[in-house]
Amino acid sequence: MPHKLILMDGSAFLFRAYFSTLKQNLTNQDGFPTGAMFGVINAIKRLQKQYPEAKIITIFDAKGENFRHDIYPQYKAHRKPAYSELVMQIEPLYEIIKAMGFHFMCVPEVEADDVIATLSCCANQNNIKTIIASSDKDLMQLVNANISQLDMKGTVYDCQGVVEKMGVAPEQILDLLALTGDSADNIPGVPSVGPKTAIKWLQTYSDIAGVKENATQIKGKVGKKLRDNFDLLDLSHRLVKLKFDVVLPCNILDDESGQDVTKLADLYQQYGFSMWLKQLGNVPMLEQGDTQAIRTAESTSNTVDVLEDYSQTLVLDSDVFNTIVHRLKTSKTFVFDLETTSLDYMNATIVGWVFLVDKDSFYVPVGHDYLDAPKQLDFKEVLNQLKPILEDTSIGKVGQNIKYDAHILANYQIDLQGISDDTMVKSYCLNSVATRHNMDDLSEYYLNHQTIHFADVAGKGKKQITFNQVGLETAFPYACEDVIVTDLLNYVLDGEIAQYPKLVKLYQNLELPLIKVLLRMERNGVELDVNALSIQQLDIVQQMKNIQAQAFELAGGVFNLESPKQIQQILFEPEGLGLMPLKKTPKGAPSTNEEALKLLNHPLVDLVLSYRTLTKLNSTYLEALPKQIDLNTHRLHTSYHQAVTATGRLSSSNPNLQNIPIRSEQGARIRGAFVAGKGNVIIATDYSQIELRIMAQLSQDKSLLDAFNHNKDVHSATASTMFNVSIDEVTKEHRRRAKAINFGLIYGMSAFGLAKQIDVSRAEAKQYIDAYFDNYPGVLNYMGNTKESAKVQGYVETVMGRRLYLPQINAKNKTRQQHALRTAINAPMQGSSADIIKRAMLDIHTWIGQDNSDIRMIMQVHDELVFEVSASKADEFAHKIQDLMVSAYPLDIPLKVDVGIDNSWQEAH
Repeated sequence: MPHKLILMDGSAFLFRAYFSTLKQNLTNQDGFPTGAMFGVINAIKRLQKQYPEAKIITIFDAKGENFRHDIYPQYKAHRKPAYSELVMQIEPLYEIIKAMGFHFMCVPEVEADDVIATLSCCANQNNIKTIIASSDKDLMQLVNANISQLDMKGTVYDCQGVVEKMGVAPEQILDLLALTGDSADNIPGVPSVGPKTAIKWLQTYSDIAGVKENATQIKGKVGKKLRDNFDLLDLSHRLVKLKFDVVLPCNILDDESGQDVTKLADLYQQYGFSMWLKQLGNVPMLEQGDTQAIRTAESTSNTVDVLEDYSQTLVLDSDVFNTIVHRLKTSKTFVFDLETTSLDYMNATIVGWVFLVDKDSFYVPVGHDYLDAPKQLDFKEVLNQLKPILEDTSIGKVGQNIKYDAHILANYQIDLQGISDDTMVKSYCLNSVATRHNMDDLSEYYLNHQTIHFADVAGKGKKQITFNQVGLETAFPYACEDVIVTDLLNYVLDGEIAQYPKLVKLYQNLELPLIKVLLRMERNGVELDVNALSIQQLDIVQQMKNIQAQAFELAGGVFNLESPKQIQQILFEPEGLGLMPLKKTPKGAPSTNEEALKLLNHPLVDLVLSYRTLTKLNSTYLEALPKQIDLNTHRLHTSYHQAVTATGRLSSSNPNLQNIPIRSEQGARIRGAFVAGKGNVIIATDYSQIELRIMAQLSQDKSLLDAFNHNKDVHSATASTMFNVSIDEVTKEHRRRAKAINFGLIYGMSAFGLAKQIDVSRAEAKQYIDAYFDNYPGVLNYMGNTKESAKVQGYVETVMGRRLYLPQINAKNKTRQQHALRTAINAPMQGSSADIIKRAMLDIHTWIGQDNSDIRMIMQVHDELVFEVSASKADEFAHKIQDLMVSAYPLDIPLKVDVGIDNSWQEAH
C-alpha cells in the first residue's frame, strides 16, 4: 500500500538547510540570503518526486513561547537566538510553500512536533499510510504499523528500525527521553542517567512506572540519583510528552487549494530561483544577468524527471551495435563512460561501454559474468571497432572524470584522443567551493536530480559486489544515467562558465589539456627502494619501543600510547600526573589531540607526541607504500586530483605524496626511497619562494620587487630593513625572524602566532609586524585592498584569472569571517603558484613529446616537479626543464627554479 501522507517537519529542515548552504552563500540579485529557502523547497520537491501519490503537509514551529514554558520557564533557555540571516528567510519561505499549494501549518502555543503528533493520530485512525519526514528522535514515539519516519539521510524507520536505532520500542521512546533529558531543550532528565542506563532499565522494567516501582533494587550512585529525582523525572516526562489534541487550521483529508502559478512565479523571480521559474512554463522569465550571485541546484530540465527526454537502450545485438558505431563515427562529439571492475586504474577491466549520441544513450555490456548472465557482444570485436573512433582527434569526447576512463583504455593500448569536455573539471573551474565535483553531488546541485548511486546497485561494505556481478536489468539504467547526467551537466555548466571569459580560457587552455599530462605522469609511476623502507621501519619500530619504555617509567606503569582515553587518565586524573588540561573536547573532557598536547610542558607529553608521529609514518608510508606497488609495472602509481583543493593546487592519493614530511629526518629517509631505475637519475626542480614572488607581483611593493629583481636574498633583505642593519650585518637570528614574517603574513599570521613561532612576546612580535609594513607599505595596501574587494565581490583571483570564492567573507560569525579574510590574502598566492606550475607541466609535456624513453615526468608535489631521466642526458634535460619552468608565466620579477640531480628524490632535492 503506497504512502498517502507525508508530514514534513519544516522547522527541522529549515535549520538544516540554513547551515548546509552557508558555504554556498546563496543570495538573490539584491543580496537577500536564500540558502535556507532553497534547501527546504528543494527537500519538498524531492519528497514529491520520491512519493508522487502522497499529500505533503509542511509543519513549522510558531513564534514565541508555548505551553511547555508554562510548565517549566527554563525550557529551551540555553538556546541562542536564531541567526538574523535565517529569520529573514522564514516569511518568504512560508509564502512560497503556500503558493505551491500545500497544506501549511504553524499553530501558536504548541510546537511543530505536537501538530505532527495530532496529524499522525488522525492519519492512524483513518488507516492512512504516513511518513514523518524528520530526523527528530522525539517523533519516533509516533511510529507504528501505519506510520514510519524518514530521516534527512534517506533512512526509513519502521517499528523494528526504531528498536535497532534507539534500543527501545516506539512506545518506550517517551520514557527513554524523560529519563535521559535533553540538554539542547534544557530538559533535565535524571542526573547521571545516559542512554545506555535508561535503555537497560526500560528493557528490564518496561516503562517509567516499572522503573519507579523497582527503584530500590537499582544499586549504586545512579540508583540514589533516580530515587532522589522522581520530581525531575515527572517534569521531564511532561515536557517530552506530545499533544495529540491540537486544534488544526484545516482538515488534512481535504484536497489542497492547488498551485498559484502567478504568485509562485513572482516569488521565484523575486528570490532568484530562475530554473524553478522556467519549470512553471508560460510565465515571465528573468532577464539574463538578473541571477548574478545565485548558484542553486536547479535544473533546466523538468524536476520530476531530468531523464525523460533521453532514450536508454541495452545493446546485446550486433546489428544495433554496428548502427551505434556508425553514429559515433559521424558525430562531432559524444558522451562516453566505462563501467569497470574497480577504481584501480592500472588494473581495472572493462565490464561495459556507455555512449550518448544526441539524446540517445546506449549501454554495451561485454563483461557481466554472473550466473545466468545473458550472452553479450564479443569483447575483442567491440574493442577493435571502437579503438579507431576513440583515437580519432576530430571526434570530441565528453566525460565526467574522463582521466579515469582514459587510463582504462590505456590498459588495452587505446590512446584516447579528442577530449573536448570534462564536467568535473569544468565545474571546478567555475567554482571550486560551490559543491564537491563528483557526479552525484553535481547532479543534485545543478540539476536537482538524485542519481542512482553505485551502492544502490552494488551494495555497501563487505557485501558490495563488483560491477561484473551486477544484473543487467540493474546495471543498464545506472550506466545510461551516467552519460545522460553528464550531458545535462555539460549543457548547464557551459551556460554558467560562458559568462566568465577568463574562466573559459583557464578551463580550455590549462585544466582540460592538463588531463593528458596527469594521465601520463600517473602511468609513468616511480620506482621504490623497498629494502630501504624495510630498514627504516625496523629503526622506527625500535625507536617506538624505546619511547614506550621511557613513557612507562615516567607514568609509573604500562599503558597504551595509542589510546586517547588512557593518555587522558594518566595525564589529567589525580591518580595520574594531575596536569591541568589547557583544551577540552566539545563534551568537556580534557583534550588529548596534538594541538592540546603541544600546549602542555611535560616530558611524558613529548614522548606521546613523538610516538604518534612515528606511528603515523610507519602506518601511512613504511607499511603502506610497498603494498601499493603495482604487481605488473613494479612501480608506485599515485592518483592526482584536479578538483579537490579550493585554490587550484593538485592533491594526490594512494599514496598522498603531498603529506610526506619535508623537514624531518624520517621524512627525508622516506623521500630517499623514491629512486631512479638502472641507468637513470632523478631530477628534482623546485620553484624558489614562488608565493613571495607572487606577493611582490600582486602588491607591486617597490622594495620587494627590487629584492627579487636584483637577486637579493629576500629574507636577508627583509631583515636588513626591519632591524635597520646592513645586509652584511644580518645575523642568522635576524634572518630566521624575517623569514617567519615573510611567510607568516602570506598565511594571515597574527602577532600571537608569530610570537609563538619565533619565541618572543606578543608585543615584540607586533613591533616586528609593524616594522615590516613600514618597510613594505605596498604589501599592507595590497592586503587592505584585497580584503575590501573580496567583501564586495565575494571572491579573489589568481594571476591567470582563476576565481577563488569566499562564501564566509561577510559572515556574521566573526571567526568564520576572519578565516575568510586570511584566505583572501593567501589564496591568490597559492592559486597563482598552482596555475604557474600547471602551465610549466603543459610546456614540459609538449617538449618531451609522445615517445621519449630518455625522460619521464613522474611527480608533482607542492612547488616541485620530479623527473626520471637517462643519466647520460641529465645535465642537458635539467637546463631545458629549468628554462621552461622559469618562462612558464611572465611576471615583473624573474621566477627562480632550483635544480638537483641524484639517484633519489631526497638526494636530488
